[in-house]
Amino acid sequence: MTRNGSSTASVATRRPPGRVAISMIAALVTTAALTVAGAGSATAAVGAAASAPPPVVTRAALDPSLVAGRGAAVAFSEQEAENATTSGSLVAADRTAYTLAAEASGRSAVSLTPGQYVEFTLPKAANAITVRYSLPDSATGGGITAPLAVTVNGGAKRTMTLTSQYSWLYNQYPFTNDPQAGLLHPDWWITECACVPSATTPTPTISTPFRPMHFFDEQRLLLGKTYKAGDVVRLTAPAGSAASVTVIDLLDSEKVALPHVRLVAANVLLFGADPLGKKDSAAAFDKAIAFAKKHRLKVYVPPGVYQVNRHIIVDDVTIEGAGSWYTTIRGKEVALSTPTPDGSVHTGVGFYGKDASVGGSRNVHLSGFAIQGDVRERIDTDQVNGIGGALSDSSIDGLYIQHTKVGIWLDGPMTNVSITNNVIVDQIADGLNFHTGVTNSTVANNFVRNTGDDGLAMWSEKVGNAGNTFDHNTVQTPTLANGIAIYGGTDNTVSNNLIADPIREGSAIQVGSRFGAEAFTGHLWITDNTTVRAGTYELNWNIGLGAIWVYALEKNIDADIQVVGDHFLDNTYNAIMVVADWPVKDLYSVTNLHFADIRVDGTGTSVLSARAAGSATFENVDARNVGAVGVNNCGTFHFTPAGSEFSLVDLGGNDGGGTTGPWLAPWELPNTITCDDRPPVVVPPGPSAW
Repeated sequence: MTRNGSSTASVATRRPPGRVAISMIAALVTTAALTVAGAGSATAAVGAAASAPPPVVTRAALDPSLVAGRGAAVAFSEQEAENATTSGSLVAADRTAYTLAAEASGRSAVSLTPGQYVEFTLPKAANAITVRYSLPDSATGGGITAPLAVTVNGGAKRTMTLTSQYSWLYNQYPFTNDPQAGLLHPDWWITECACVPSATTPTPTISTPFRPMHFFDEQRLLLGKTYKAGDVVRLTAPAGSAASVTVIDLLDSEKVALPHVRLVAANVLLFGADPLGKKDSAAAFDKAIAFAKKHRLKVYVPPGVYQVNRHIIVDDVTIEGAGSWYTTIRGKEVALSTPTPDGSVHTGVGFYGKDASVGGSRNVHLSGFAIQGDVRERIDTDQVNGIGGALSDSSIDGLYIQHTKVGIWLDGPMTNVSITNNVIVDQIADGLNFHTGVTNSTVANNFVRNTGDDGLAMWSEKVGNAGNTFDHNTVQTPTLANGIAIYGGTDNTVSNNLIADPIREGSAIQVGSRFGAEAFTGHLWITDNTTVRAGTYELNWNIGLGAIWVYALEKNIDADIQVVGDHFLDNTYNAIMVVADWPVKDLYSVTNLHFADIRVDGTGTSVLSARAAGSATFENVDARNVGAVGVNNCGTFHFTPAGSEFSLVDLGGNDGGGTTGPWLAPWELPNTITCDDRPPVVVPPGPSAW
């Protein structure tokens, strides 16, 4: 998660023209439609598709049958490069932080040197692809660009220009783009030397680049016509490429529908917006919004790329694009001559509700466009998010948000917002955060990949969030922190989500009393979620976490927490962890925690690691391929004759285990001390049908 100030002040709008004809610029829509639809299926080059191997389609690098009904229902088919045909080399699977493999979907990828290729057989008809890739950084930081050739069935070549300008962060939080930088915080303890460098004699040598991370980016391409299932997409790193290697992680392919058209609307083109992106269109958007509000119209943004380099303030307005593949609103990050009251030193493209302190905005509906920012560094006070401010009684649907700091950061109090069917990728910090007093709101069917902090978060700082639901979302590869994090709040629900491949210092799901959050009250339902390749390494503690992590740092956690129907697959360390930080382990506890109808398929260490006082109940928790003792119970590390300070209640039906026998054996109950601070990791087999 990241800390933000309040949203920027409203931007003044100019008076619209007295009379404007409301119509479409038909040529733009017609051109876009022809580009995408094509005349029909492409004709295959001779023999190209006939010999292609069958495609391997996955979800979060898993057989889709293992995650049926969970996560977002998306329009694209995911194919991992490691399952494709290539003349390149495999990036071997690895979960060690600061490696390319660790940040790849499924923890593996394919590396191409100039002249090498990887090719994918389309599983369905498609006219558009997304390539997730990594390029090397430049020697001094800042990234490079390099071409990638795209052909289908050996036909005409199209060229994508890949970049690492939005990748490659280094060092300690909040990170730097400089690979040669010395420690940002030499007075912090670091794992690498198990010391505080500035307080250590002799001063340890810390090699650079220090802790490289955030390696991957993605790019989309419309293919110009519709190709059929069985056609072959080849990606080639051309000879002479500036990139010594081009790493391909995956290909998403889909059939994009025709552009959405709104004939009766305040069309931004008629207010001076430039669809070629050569001049700034922010003022034109302001005029179109003002006119639409006055005449009770929607704002329509037809196909094109529009340059917008500041916030567009929205209130009581509907803004529709032609679809996120056609309408792109793109902006540069702009340094401010004077910091704003909230501490921002930059501005950039974003749609912002009014600040909650002045009542916020209401009745805002945003849909069908892409927001592409230019954020390359993490400055927590900066308001350079794709969507921000306070938006009550509002909806955000079908957006594609990339290269902003946070995709959607909402500062309440606010209520009744619906966030659905969005794709949020390549963020410096969170994907989405409900911050401060967000109530009765829903985040559903969103796809989030490659965030630099929590994928989805509810943060009850100062004012509690309540009655919210995160449902049927997919969160993949957060490079830091958690897939889904809940920090305090009342009566919230996390359900039917798919969370994969958190990298370090976080879990697939975290329940945390931290960051100044209000206490958990009422209930928290965590139901029917699937996590995979979670249970990460916590850098500061030098221990493995759980796929779900309950963390009492600032307060007791004693609300009714029900974890029911969840599947924890291929856990790097533990499936479940309950912990209080060492300085507060005798102050705060975790109670009223209940697990039922759980499947645990593979743990590197234990099913449960308890490092706090408190208790939990377990019913019908089935486990297999458990690498260490099923319950690693350290309590608060006092090792009293009465046993651990954390007690387990067996409500029956807890079956299975691993190398040391049943995971929840009678001898472990209720509070046997089984503390192994850092048990050896036994790599489990891949998950399979239960």
